Amino acid sequence: MDLIERAAKKQEKKKKGVSLVERAAENAEKQPFAESAAGGIGVPQAKKRRDPSSMNPAVLPQDEADDSGEEADVDAKSGFTGIGVGSPSTVARRKQDVETPNTDTEDKPKSLAIGMTETAEEAGGSKKTVRRREQKVEEIDINSLRDAGYITPDMPPNLMAEEFRIIKRSILLNAFSKGTQKSKNSNIVLVTSSNPGEGKSFCAINLALSIATEQDTTVLLIDADFSKPEVLNRLGVAGGRGLMDVVADSELEVGDCLIRTNVPNLVLLPAGRQHNLTTELLASERMEMIVDEIANRYPDRLVLFDSPPVLASSAASVMALYMGQIVFVIQAEQTTEPQIKESLNMISACENINLLLNQTRFSGSNKKFATYYGYGGR
Repeated sequence: MDLIERAAKKQEKKKKGVSLVERAAENAEKQPFAESAAGGIGVPQAKKRRDPSSMNPAVLPQDEADDSGEEADVDAKSGFTGIGVGSPSTVARRKQDVETPNTDTEDKPKSLAIGMTETAEEAGGSKKTVRRREQKVEEIDINSLRDAGYITPDMPPNLMAEEFRIIKRSILLNAFSKGTQKSKNSNIVLVTSSNPGEGKSFCAINLALSIATEQDTTVLLIDADFSKPEVLNRLGVAGGRGLMDVVADSELEVGDCLIRTNVPNLVLLPAGRQHNLTTELLASERMEMIVDEIANRYPDRLVLFDSPPVLASSAASVMALYMGQIVFVIQAEQTTEPQIKESLNMISACENINLLLNQTRFSGSNKKFATYYGYGGR
């Protein structure tokens, strides 16, 4: 017994002197297949993945993964946080969708300006290019016009306003007559004179402003005096591309150059750039097509051309070929009879010519339009 007790005591002393590392190694040798709570030293851990179905995802071993075959390291690649963002595979697919844009959707401009196009699909699957344009809008200073002696829509009745009402009424009756009495391009009117300074532009602007007050008619005023355009300057409107640009460039349309104004029913078309072949361009088939288009596109529109003087430019006699009516302005006590006869002979291609006597200082009639309404004559 003494020998046994001595051996037991000796073994206990030996165990007390062993370090913790030696004890751990001894236990590992005795239980080689048991899992250590701390994972052990040099013992590899099994691959694990997160469970996204819970608010605090637990770590699951790889062998419990679903049938998708996704590995645990997808979390790190997709940026998955585990709370409220779905499964790692869903996140990975979302990221791929963001990185790869959808090429089936065509990018279209948010707003379409002048000259921009968009593709429209017709019946049968064919596509065509549709032009969209934004017409410029200019502000006309009505007060400045009134101070300069022009009639305005808000002007009280006076002698000049009543005179232009009479002039425009006969023009409108000829322009929109029905049946066999209507002639070709009857709504296209040329305003001209023999010499510069007779007041043709003044009469053209007043006639356009008077027609613009009509309830069922719109008016397009075209500045066709290409050498000395004055219409837009007198109205205080900025110019731009105009009629001559449309005639010279087959790719340009009339609608791209129109200018809308704050005066209801009044639209302007500038003269455009000056050209050394003005008369030849006006005599071309392109010009004839443009006039026909303007005349027939809107049945309720009257078109006024302010042309150069007949004896100062050959453009007026060429434009007379396309006109349905002509208003020929004569300056009282200034224009001579030979000048009138020569001018009328040059524009005789138009059969309907109306004479307008301007700047008269004597009235042999008893017409007192303004005094009837209680306003002084002017």
